[in-house]
Amino acid sequence: MSRDEQTYAIIGAAMAMHRELGHGFLEAVYQDALAIEFAEQNIPFAREVELSVAYKGKILSTAYRADFLCYEEVVVELKAPGRLTAKEESQLIHYLRASGIERGLLLNFGAKSLQYKRMVFSGNLRESA
Repeated sequence: MSRDEQTYAIIGAAMAMHRELGHGFLEAVYQDALAIEFAEQNIPFAREVELSVAYKGKILSTAYRADFLCYEEVVVELKAPGRLTAKEESQLIHYLRASGIERGLLLNFGAKSLQYKRMVFSGNLRESA
């Protein structure tokens, strides 16, 4: 499966779930529902994945916790505000930098239509809507 097919499948599952639930729920509700949708669509995932942070070659005791890691190589972070801001985008960038994982998806279920942002980090950040 190519990288585009993986992120496309994740976004498709998120859209299907968002169509069913709509907007206005807490982030935790969307996380539970998306886990069900991922399982039904055979998208491999792990929830609440700890992402270690290193400093000068040493792992810090503080770690990030991503909502999902899909296909063992796509960080998926969920949000539920009315609109995404630079703060939410920055969080995903930090997750990618800390983990060494190159691809991430930021999914916002707080708007009437699902909002998403793809990010690729391999030394420098590239974004695609």
